[in-house]
Amino acid sequence: MLTIARLFGKSPFAPLQSHMDLIADCISTLPPVFEAWLHGEPSAGVQKISNLEQEADLIAESIRAHLPKSLFLQIDRTALLDILHIQEQIATQAEVIAFHTTVDGMKIPPILDGKFQQLVQHNIEIFWRAHAVVKELDGLLESAFGGLEARKVHGMIEQIPFLEHDANTELWAVKKLLYTAEIPHQTFHWIIRFVEAIRGLSRLSEQLSERIRLLLELK
Repeated sequence: MLTIARLFGKSPFAPLQSHMDLIADCISTLPPVFEAWLHGEPSAGVQKISNLEQEADLIAESIRAHLPKSLFLQIDRTALLDILHIQEQIATQAEVIAFHTTVDGMKIPPILDGKFQQLVQHNIEIFWRAHAVVKELDGLLESAFGGLEARKVHGMIEQIPFLEHDANTELWAVKKLLYTAEIPHQTFHWIIRFVEAIRGLSRLSEQLSERIRLLLELK
């Protein structure tokens, strides 16, 4: 916990970046979880994601406990807490997605195979775009939130809503196919919840990038 406190002496963003790296470990574990599930094999990745999510919660609480009431670098404390909260939600969303693969007897019908995998890949990609934005926060600080670095980050953020829109289009394509599939009622509702959980990953990632964009505009 002392390590977290010391990080604030280096940069107000360092603890957030460390927290985001842990969440990135959660997201990195999702593809092998999906791969094992699609082949009907058990995966230790589900438990790993759950453990990482709990660790992320503990780190977030430590960050809040050590976050100064006023930062000498004049970074808005509320903005940092907002970013931290959204990052926590992403970790929780990864756990929810992983848990969906543990429901006995539930499978994606063949009619959805290609579209489903495309939806997964696209939503995970949007997370990595947001992760890249968070990794640029120190560069923004060094440039006083201006100049080439600020323009670079703005450009990165501006791409995410377009990708998020495409992900939403893919979600509806999956749903349209689902309505034509002859599957049990229980399976239908499980798939709806599953794809909405996957879709939530990119929604939260866009929210995170938008919160950082607002931070840029306020500086």
